[in-house]
Amino acid sequence: MSSNRYPASLPRTVRSLGVLVCSLLACGAAAGAAYRYKDSSGQWVYTDRPPPPGQASQSVSLVRGGGPALKMTVEPRSTESGLALVAINQCQCVAEFAVKAKTPAGEKRGRGTLSPQSEKVLLDVAAADGPGEIRYEYGYVVGEPGAEHRPAQPYRAPFALAQRFQVTQAPPDAVTHVEPSSRNAVDIAMPVGTAIHTAREGVVINVAARHFRSGLSPQNMDEANFVQILHEDGTHAIYAHLQLDTVRVKIGQRVARGEYVANSGNTGFSSGPHLHFVVLRNVGLRSESVPITFAGPGGAGATLRSGQALTAY
Repeated sequence: MSSNRYPASLPRTVRSLGVLVCSLLACGAAAGAAYRYKDSSGQWVYTDRPPPPGQASQSVSLVRGGGPALKMTVEPRSTESGLALVAINQCQCVAEFAVKAKTPAGEKRGRGTLSPQSEKVLLDVAAADGPGEIRYEYGYVVGEPGAEHRPAQPYRAPFALAQRFQVTQAPPDAVTHVEPSSRNAVDIAMPVGTAIHTAREGVVINVAARHFRSGLSPQNMDEANFVQILHEDGTHAIYAHLQLDTVRVKIGQRVARGEYVANSGNTGFSSGPHLHFVVLRNVGLRSESVPITFAGPGGAGATLRSGQALTAY
């Protein structure tokens, strides 16, 4: 099983390796030292490095990752016959899971679709498989398998009405949007702190709000703030690179088209302030981005290209 890799640490298919001996270790978010100061242009900077000499700063305490993450995992549980690998879906959405286990008796696989906030046994490992170490890996993809993208109308530009910003990357260009999960994504350049509004109604299924670092290092891949919204047709949208601590919605909240949900930022795998907007569907244990049409004057749809300006109507 492979992991889809999104620019800027977007929610992605998870790949995990576990070793079962007698216990399972759990990880948590770690607190990190950080500094807050204004740069020469007056923008607030959040960083884990001390500011330049002579630059006044405020020391702040941050918990990277925004606290407990939404639990989407596969964990081992004892049964009368041996061991079960159980998928746990805490999302308020359908999710598809798969697991592969290496046992003393050979390789076993399991797969299943879980309804919102449910659990399911994916694989039974019987005692007859023999004693010894069991290794397993698992993956999941959000959304009903085979969901069809059927918006009732073109998407609204994801910022305040009458504002206008430049699209810096859109299909068919693929500077960083090279995977199926990002090929139809749109990057929109905008200053840090710009209000982000929903492009389509739906239910918030995941958020990240406490990251502050950015850059093109691989370590920044998992450090973007985002809001993830499930649509009625089973697709979901991701609004990414958001500003630290500006997310105004919570998991489970229903949002209307045009609702103010966060501020734009420059967090995660990013070379400058912008919004990364993408709509995804599950094509069978794989997330695939879909083409997006934005509303123009009079509600008519328009497909944008890199270098064009997008206005919110």
